[in-house]
Amino acid sequence: MGGGGGVLLGMPGPWADDNREPSDLYTSKIGGLPDWPFPAENLAPNLLICGACGSKLCLVAQVYAPISSGTLNIEDRTILVFGCIIPNCGNTPLSWRALRVQKVDSERESSVSTEEVVPSTPPVSVSKTNWLDDDSDEDIDLEALSKALSEAGTLASHSKKKDGNRRSESVVKNSTLVARTGVDMETPVVPCFYMYTQEPSSKDIVSSICSTYSELSVKEEQNCDYNDDEMGDAGEQEVYEYDKALSADRTYLKFKKQLDANPDQCFRHLYGGKPLLATAELGDPGNCKLCGGFRHFEMQLMPQLISFLLDGADDCQKNVLENWNWMTLVIYTCSKSCSNSFDREKSTTSGWIVEEEAVLVQFEKALHESILPGYFS
Repeated sequence: MGGGGGVLLGMPGPWADDNREPSDLYTSKIGGLPDWPFPAENLAPNLLICGACGSKLCLVAQVYAPISSGTLNIEDRTILVFGCIIPNCGNTPLSWRALRVQKVDSERESSVSTEEVVPSTPPVSVSKTNWLDDDSDEDIDLEALSKALSEAGTLASHSKKKDGNRRSESVVKNSTLVARTGVDMETPVVPCFYMYTQEPSSKDIVSSICSTYSELSVKEEQNCDYNDDEMGDAGEQEVYEYDKALSADRTYLKFKKQLDANPDQCFRHLYGGKPLLATAELGDPGNCKLCGGFRHFEMQLMPQLISFLLDGADDCQKNVLENWNWMTLVIYTCSKSCSNSFDREKSTTSGWIVEEEAVLVQFEKALHESILPGYFS
């Protein structure tokens, strides 16, 4: 999925059987619990606390995001996005957080662990190990195997299922072997469903361009059809406001065009590319806190994600999710995807680095303030 490729869209797959069921770090999903490759208690606790209210954050998205480019080849790498479900708390940028989870020295370790060629784009469904295939007639020490999987998480990626968009029965059975000491019943969760990736269809985009820009042309004609004798000072002010909003209108129309072309998309991934903005203004992602290098765009969550979550939510969850009024969450990550300054001997995360990255939020309120009044009516 990494550098050098084009846009990849995250599309909805099957619902999880249980919102708290385990999978692995190579699985892309919305909601549920994060799949840490080390004991969760070893994680710095402040990373999962809301910066606005101090409550526990819940997982919004887990996206497997390996990098394969001329300068970087990192397979064991996932982006996790968290949000706050306390009512009205998700309306502030402090309530959102993105973490980059990455195996240290992943390129060197993966090169000696197997000769299998691993694709840069992850499988289109839930990825699990297939260790049962070769030894199904012999007794298996499940406890020892579970421990081995925990200590050698990088090996899991080399035997991932490649079974399309469906989760097989063996996948569901194997998911119980992910190393967790028990089901976490304290961390808040939103409904969980799995994701697969696909490239955007150029045919759909062209069709959407024609539709959205025709819509803009109609609105331009409607707002420019003034009677000079009746316009007066009030009319001149209205024309001024329209001209001021027109540029924002075009930014949103480009955003809407891409949504209409693939209306089910839940995330967009374009490592090192440009984000698709709902409004022209976007904050500063800052520099990497680990190496000081600049951050670049990697991925963004799209608003249809909220609609899918509402479909699977109970009444209590719906009240919370309906308060999320963002149009897109834009994730910027370290351009070097660095792991320097990592002390393996002092680490409690089994050779994995967990680094906070930047989340820039574009809210629906700001969108309505910048777009021509009446556009959404």
